[in-house]
Amino acid sequence: MFKLNGKKAIITGGSQGLGFSMVKAFHEAGVEVAVIDISGDIVNMPSKFKTNDVKVHAVKGNLLDMTSLKQSFEEALEKLGGTVDILVNCAGLMDRNPAFEVSLGSWHRIMGLNVTAVFELSRLAATEMKKQGSGKIINMGSILSVLGGFNAVAYSTSKGAVLQLTKSLSNEWAGYGIQVNAIAPGYMLTTMNDDLVNDPVRAPQVEARIPSKRWGTPEDVAGVALFLAAPASDYVTGTLIPVDGGVLGR
Repeated sequence: MFKLNGKKAIITGGSQGLGFSMVKAFHEAGVEVAVIDISGDIVNMPSKFKTNDVKVHAVKGNLLDMTSLKQSFEEALEKLGGTVDILVNCAGLMDRNPAFEVSLGSWHRIMGLNVTAVFELSRLAATEMKKQGSGKIINMGSILSVLGGFNAVAYSTSKGAVLQLTKSLSNEWAGYGIQVNAIAPGYMLTTMNDDLVNDPVRAPQVEARIPSKRWGTPEDVAGVALFLAAPASDYVTGTLIPVDGGVLGR
């Protein structure tokens, strides 16, 4: 029910944070992974995973550019031998500024990576998954998919869109054996949240809102991703699973 040995996955934004934890978890579960990232360090990714015979491949690509996105997907697919069972859309951007100070350029970049790239990669992956009659697409939402947030207008809007995209695609593709779900991380200890974690005013306010009394870790999210990638979740689609220490349950 939870076996993933021999499966093949494409993970975006896998060089750090939540994405890296998923690459590590999938690799340990026996999944061959192709990681797409814009980071220059992505070329060193395979050397970090030599604990078993399962390969991790590196693909450098700019997901804000549709030509680069398609080329990156095709390269990742080729490295995986022409098959993809799992897509994890983890790459993302945030602009932590008041709405009056968010430039349109920043707005478009966030929407481009957090929404448009997710849509296009999902279509490309689903085209391959449809041929084999099965597949798992895991999108990275947020607690801000359902909450308004503060000083994160573009990010919050984009994550709301990811939730609706997840629901819509799940409806269209369930008949092909493809499950589409999203994870909603809460307040996480990642580089994206460094400013918040180190804010002497906001950090204590955040911690007070978390019933579990701690910030989340990338490993907390990786476990849920493994469930959504496994046969155990074959009848789960179109949903958002919070990993937030209880924030949305308040």
